[in-house]
Amino acid sequence: MSVRKFRKKCFSIMTWNIYFGADLTPLINTTPEEVPEIMTEIYQQVQQTDFPARARSIAKQIWETKPDLIGLHEVALWTVQSPTTKNVISFLMILLKNLRKLGLDYCVVAVNKNFRKKLPSSTGELIGLLDRDVILARQKLPWKFSNIQKKNFATNLVVPIGNEPFTVLRGWSSVDVCFNGKKFRLVNTHLEGNSTEIQVAQVTELLKGPAVTDLPLIFIGDFNSNANGRETPTYDILINAGFTDAWPIAGQGSGFTAFQARNLRNPLSTLSKRIDLILFRDNFRVKQGYTVGDQQKDRTLSGLWPSDHGGVGAILK
Repeated sequence: MSVRKFRKKCFSIMTWNIYFGADLTPLINTTPEEVPEIMTEIYQQVQQTDFPARARSIAKQIWETKPDLIGLHEVALWTVQSPTTKNVISFLMILLKNLRKLGLDYCVVAVNKNFRKKLPSSTGELIGLLDRDVILARQKLPWKFSNIQKKNFATNLVVPIGNEPFTVLRGWSSVDVCFNGKKFRLVNTHLEGNSTEIQVAQVTELLKGPAVTDLPLIFIGDFNSNANGRETPTYDILINAGFTDAWPIAGQGSGFTAFQARNLRNPLSTLSKRIDLILFRDNFRVKQGYTVGDQQKDRTLSGLWPSDHGGVGAILK
């Protein structure tokens, strides 16, 4: 996907949920005795879905499209701790390293830290996960960033893990961007997907929080609200609040971004929902829309899809 034909007054933007690497739902409703075995199985799946290999594919997609601003979700920080060692697997650091290998230099504008949990495995280790959403920007471009904000939602899903309540903390980050003398606000978020009531409460927080501005506004993220199926009211709430969906204007194809199989080895793509969105309010024009990570050629050498989501990008003026 080439963006070179567009002049400098345009900029490109991408949103992509890059996937923890494992299905976490088996932890819900567990007893304390069940947790270690399930945690071991979850971490085995993380190893099998091989983020270092997936990161090479994700970096290649970014290299091919060269978005100026990127919103990422499920940018996991896994830790495996024994009495004598600690192993840290940072999806963010792995991805940035692969981008640098391709000659792309992105800076981290904002990291929003969401839920975190450490649980014992059946092998005696303590396995931890920190969920993060990240905004990246290409360096050496005429950007000026200000008013960087990071916040967790007040309303979040609570689930039982090991007979104890666990809060699935989510949030948002925002930055005011000055580009070619014009200023706009970018908001990156990942809304709850397992409770419509909580998802609506979270989008209401967005509209009463970072959306309260006179600046032109862009929302990007995994909204977990299917634009094509209207399975939750969140998409319509945003449209009724004055936002425009970039995809119907200039997107090519279905725009589907969710979901592949949790093990990422389904032979044919099963993406069938459009929940990863680029929405804007005020004076933007959409020149092009595209998806990434959803073609057979995007898979790793071992046959893994780059994520259980495809990414979506747009070129705006």
